[in-house]
Amino acid sequence: MNQQDFADIRKQWASDAGPVVDMLIDGNLVQASDGRAFACTDPYSGQDWGQVPLATEQDVDRAVRAAHRAFEEGVWRRKPAAQRVAVLRRFADLIEANARDIGLTAVRENGKLFSEMYYGVLAFAEDCRFFGTLAETVHGYTIDMPMPGYSAWTRREPIGVVAAITPWNTPLNLLGWKLFPALATGNSVIVKPSEFTPVSTLLVAKLAIEAGIPAGVLNVVTGAGEVGNWLISHALVDKIGFTGSGATGAKIAKVAAERHARVSLELGGKSPNIVFEDADIDEMLKWTVLSLFATAGQACNAGSRILVQRSIHDRFVEQLAATARNVRWGDPLDPETQMGPLSNRPQLAKVSAYFDCAREEGLSVVAGGGRPDHPGFFVQPTIYADAKPDSRLILEEIFGPVAVVIPFEDEAEAIRIANDTRFGLAAGVWTRDLARAHRMIEAVRAGTVWVNTYRVGTHAIPFGGFKASGIGRETGIEALEAFTEVKSVWVNHG
Repeated sequence: MNQQDFADIRKQWASDAGPVVDMLIDGNLVQASDGRAFACTDPYSGQDWGQVPLATEQDVDRAVRAAHRAFEEGVWRRKPAAQRVAVLRRFADLIEANARDIGLTAVRENGKLFSEMYYGVLAFAEDCRFFGTLAETVHGYTIDMPMPGYSAWTRREPIGVVAAITPWNTPLNLLGWKLFPALATGNSVIVKPSEFTPVSTLLVAKLAIEAGIPAGVLNVVTGAGEVGNWLISHALVDKIGFTGSGATGAKIAKVAAERHARVSLELGGKSPNIVFEDADIDEMLKWTVLSLFATAGQACNAGSRILVQRSIHDRFVEQLAATARNVRWGDPLDPETQMGPLSNRPQLAKVSAYFDCAREEGLSVVAGGGRPDHPGFFVQPTIYADAKPDSRLILEEIFGPVAVVIPFEDEAEAIRIANDTRFGLAAGVWTRDLARAHRMIEAVRAGTVWVNTYRVGTHAIPFGGFKASGIGRETGIEALEAFTEVKSVWVNHG
C-alpha cells in the first residue's frame, strides 16, 4: 500500500463509526449480559470509534466456568499433540491471511506505526506456528533408580485454566507470548485485553473459532480494571499471565498467592543503553530511532537511560539531540512517519507530567520536552541531560519517547550506574571491544543484553526480567514449560 491508500483509509475512518464487536465465551460471540458497551479512541485523531462489550461479573464467571469445563472434559488437552498442532497451524494461517486488516485495526486502537503493527501481526502468526510445533516436544524424563524393583519418570501436564491479561502497547504480540504456549500445552484460556486495545484481540478470537479451537478452550472478555479483578480473583483460575505495570503486577501476585495460583509477570523496565567511546555512534543512533522513537517509547524494554562515556558525552548529546529533532512524527498510517502518537489519553497525561517534573528538577532539555500543536495524543521526541541520580526521570519508567543521557568515566562506573535501578529487564552495550562486551554481558543485571543492536527478538529466545521487572520468562522453551506442571511417577514392580 502507498500513501494514497492510507489517506483513503484515514478518510474512511473519519466517516464511519467503526464496528460493533463481540466477546467470545464458550464458543459463542456475545455482547455483555447487561448490554453495556464502550468505545475505543483513535490516538491520532482523538475520536471515538467502535462498540466493545463491557463484561459483567456474570460474563467473567461464565467464561471461567466454560474454560474449566472444557479443561475437565479434556476436549483440548486430551487431543493428541499432532491434532493440536494442526489446529494451531490453521489458526496461524488465518491470522496471516488477515494480517492487513488486523494490523490496520491495531493502528486505529493503538496509534503505533502501521509498519510495526503489520509485521507484528505476521510475527504473531509465526509465534503461533512456533509454539504449536513445540506441542509435540513436551515430555518428561526417566530416572535410573538405585532401588531394585522401582521405575520412576516425570510428565509435563497442563496447569488448567489460564487468565491472560494483556497491555495496550503491543497487544497482539504480548497476547501470543501467553496464548500460544498455553494452548500448545493443553490449557484453557481466558483473555482480558486492555480496554484501550480490545478490538484486534476480538478479531483474532473469531479466527480461533474458524480454526477449530473447541468451545470453552479460548474465551475473551473485555472491559477495564474491574473485569481484570474479577478474573484474577476467580477460584477456578489456575494461572495468571500478565504484562503491565509493576503496581498492578504486585497486586496480581498478592491475589494469586492467597489461593496458590501460578503467575508469570512481565513488568516494567528502565533499561540502560551503554555507549562506550569506541562505539559506532551512527549505528547506535539508528537503533535509537527504531527502538525508542518508532514505538513512541511505549516498550517495556526501551533504552531510555542512555549512559555515555564522558570522553564523547558532549558530542554524542549534540548528535542525539539532532536525531530526535529530525524524527518525523505524524500519522502512523503514513509510510514516511517515524513516530506516531501515544496510545491513549491517560498515557498522554502521564508523559506530560514528567515534562513538568523535568522542569521542576532543572534538567537540561536538549530536544523536545513538550507537546506539538496537533490533534491527538502526540508528544515531542525528547532528550534530557544533567539529571541527578535521584531524578524521577532516571528512576521511574516514563513509557514515552523520552530519554535521559547520563555520563560515566569508565567500565566500572558504567556497570554501577546500569545496575543502580530496581528494574532489570534489558540493556544495550555499544562497543567494538569484544572482551569488554563480554564483561558487560556478565556484569549487567538484566534479562536481555543486546550488543551493538537493540530491541531485536525472536520467539525462540526467552524474554523476561530480573528484580522488579517480573517473574518468569516468555517466549522460548521456557515459556512452554511455564504453562505446565511437573508430575513425578513412581512404580513398584513388586
